[in-house]
Amino acid sequence: MRKEQPTIVVDADACPVKAEIGEAARQFSVPVLMVASHDHRLSPQEGVEVVQVDRSNQSVDLYIVNHIARGDIVITQDFGLACIAIGKGAVVLSPRGEQYTDDNIDYLMERRHELAKRRRTGGKTRGPKAMNQTDRDRFQQKLTKVLLGEQENHDA
Repeated sequence: MRKEQPTIVVDADACPVKAEIGEAARQFSVPVLMVASHDHRLSPQEGVEVVQVDRSNQSVDLYIVNHIARGDIVITQDFGLACIAIGKGAVVLSPRGEQYTDDNIDYLMERRHELAKRRRTGGKTRGPKAMNQTDRDRFQQKLTKVLLGEQENHDA
């Protein structure tokens, strides 16, 4: 069952675009739920609920999976969480503005697995490039586009 209004649910432990999420959410009057472990201090803001969970390995992911609904917007860098959220009917974006979908998540999961195998055997892999303003702008544009689409669907 689809909710009247989506919630933006954020895997907030290492999310570099928290300010951009808050700004877009206020613009569209959409609630935000930021979920982080106790190791990361987050301050609640207007329209932003903060939930702190224990620091065990998958606590943030499990909390998010148990609290999202069809139509919510999930922001995460975690392909595993993205895969589950897609299955629950959420729209899933990376902090760089890439939308995870049924069409690309299998490839991303397979690539992650191959890189992990390479590292286990002593191979070197590159980490992600540093976030820059272009990445932030791309994210904000994509989130705005998704929120506009949700608004149009709700008004129809």
